[in-house]
Amino acid sequence: MISLTHGMVLAAGLGTRMRPLTETVPKPLLALRGRSLLDHALDRLSEAGIDDVVVNAHHLAPQVVAACEARTKPHCTVLVEDELLETGGGIRNALPHLGKGPFAVVNGDAYWLDGPNSALSRLAAAFDEERMDALLLMVRAAAVDGEVGLGDFLLDPIGRIRRPKEREVAPYLYAGVQIMHPRLLDDTKPGRFGLMGSWMRAIEEGRLYGLVHDGVWFHLSTPPDLVRAEEILDKGLVKLF
Repeated sequence: MISLTHGMVLAAGLGTRMRPLTETVPKPLLALRGRSLLDHALDRLSEAGIDDVVVNAHHLAPQVVAACEARTKPHCTVLVEDELLETGGGIRNALPHLGKGPFAVVNGDAYWLDGPNSALSRLAAAFDEERMDALLLMVRAAAVDGEVGLGDFLLDPIGRIRRPKEREVAPYLYAGVQIMHPRLLDDTKPGRFGLMGSWMRAIEEGRLYGLVHDGVWFHLSTPPDLVRAEEILDKGLVKLF
């Protein structure tokens, strides 16, 4: 178990699949239940006791900056990327602001409802610095309302992650929420790169783990996904704890 003090929201993506909505508004600022996805993510981090958060921005960055400045908590440091650094490069660029130990990372378009306990609190309670370089929140693909393809990952009985083989169906999707240790990026260089390479190295070393979400998670990739999520929430078709 760890005590989380720092976090990051990845808010620099182009949101191409969410066009035309993202032609004038960055994807993390699209509204759901009257608040932006970014505000929902920052609320979750703040509720988990995380006071210092980095938000990266690229596409329509001034809007992201203004949204963060409008908040009183958590304290947000916005890093504007002149060149899009992708997930891995963006996190690496933010490391000087993320403390010395493990920290939370939330995708800017991640929206979830907690189960009986906070997902971030469950991740913090399960994170073992000795065994893990990262602990990813997973959702069961069968429970997701939307297109999920063949899934993302499989889990062994103690929660270690592996990637599916060719044509193998994976029962879990990455939910866009994780706790990671800075050492996950030890073998990387500054610049643009995705996080999958670091995850794959951790998988090979048996140090990438997953925790299955016990609440509700929404797949928000296209405008119809956003409309459908709003309808489900408005009609009370999911159980709120």
